[in-house]
Amino acid sequence: MAANMDILALIPQRPPFVMVDELLAADAETASAKYTVKPDNIFMKNGQLTEPALIEHIAQTAAARIGYIYSRKGEPVPVGFIGAVQHLQVMDLPKAGQVLNTEISIKNQVFDVTIIAGKIFCNGHKIAECEMKIFVQSTNKTTIQ
Repeated sequence: MAANMDILALIPQRPPFVMVDELLAADAETASAKYTVKPDNIFMKNGQLTEPALIEHIAQTAAARIGYIYSRKGEPVPVGFIGAVQHLQVMDLPKAGQVLNTEISIKNQVFDVTIIAGKIFCNGHKIAECEMKIFVQSTNKTTIQ
């Protein structure tokens, strides 16, 4: 994986809705990313990042993985949609300036539907986790591997 890749080249989201700073690793089964919580994030409330932002951060980590795979093949980055979120557990809400380290793993994939498990860590502690069903809208036949 190329260091210092522009995250905007890997995900379809644009500011102020970008919730991933860097894709750290990506392969056929996993990905990891980081995000430093910005004080002006649109999901900040009372100095903390809210639950919807944590869900979006996990989804954007998955999107960056897919974008990386497609960009390696010279294909356009597809758009994905969250279809369902299950087993969401939020143990803590991060504050501005804190760094989130997120891991996703592929649980199942059938055609353009991927089920992932995501975990967010902050200061070495797991602060959130969930399973997510993601639909990828693609105009080509690339297999996401």
